[in-house]
Amino acid sequence: MFVVTLITNPAIHLEPELVASLRNALGGGDAVWLNPNTAAEFTIPQAPTNFEDIWASLQAEGVDMVLQPQEGRRKKMLLADMDSTMIRQECIDELAAEAGVGPRVAQITARAMNGELDFEGALRERVSLLKDLDVAVISHVLEKRIHLMPGGPVLLATMKANGAYAALVSGGFTAFTAAIADRLGFDEHRANTLCAEGGQLTGKVTDPILGREAKVEALNDITARLGITPADVLAVGDGANDLGMLQLAGAGVALHAKPTVQAQAKHRINHGDLTALLYMQGYAATDFIKA
Repeated sequence: MFVVTLITNPAIHLEPELVASLRNALGGGDAVWLNPNTAAEFTIPQAPTNFEDIWASLQAEGVDMVLQPQEGRRKKMLLADMDSTMIRQECIDELAAEAGVGPRVAQITARAMNGELDFEGALRERVSLLKDLDVAVISHVLEKRIHLMPGGPVLLATMKANGAYAALVSGGFTAFTAAIADRLGFDEHRANTLCAEGGQLTGKVTDPILGREAKVEALNDITARLGITPADVLAVGDGANDLGMLQLAGAGVALHAKPTVQAQAKHRINHGDLTALLYMQGYAATDFIKA
């Protein structure tokens, strides 16, 4: 048995007529409304062969569609990217803007996240452009330029209240992941470390670089430690360096992701916020825990 979950942006409404029409076309069971305005689900006996066509047509209506086996969809662990996933920004781009090299770094970031550039080389190149930036700028950027992605606090609070473990894994920097992990309630975080001397960034990052393979290693390490399997994990990210963990996890979600990532991820959320990750696990809005 499979579950079809339909999710919209909380700012708009999911039309009951659309849900009923799709349910009837797929021979589904009764629709269950997880949120009267935003999310609904129904079961179907088998996966439709024209899923991609249906998905594309719903995208034009501002609706995300997730199809997954009914069994085991509520996960025991959340493994999340940080930049443009748990927060709206790319931290290195915000630091670069303070250093006066914003457009140049942002261009490299966009290409690296779409898989057009080697992640490690692109990271080293961008960090080199931050040489001599005052370390105090990091605190300023965190306070003034970094904003949480909508739905993040509720996602963490709800999954953790239901026994899930949460890990933040980023190709960004520990100076940011430490703050975001603490703010959202992640159990642990992993990222790269910016090198500094005399209160200024040196333009280098410590080895080894945490990239695509390190995120996969984090998934394997943490699940082994917890005594669970990758099938028990919900992973979420937006960049090419997230693809390894997205493909290995039981539920890998490309959130407002780059085209290359969407093309290869199991699940895609383009309209909903981070609460979409709760709806796809079968949580109703009445189950949400306010952070």
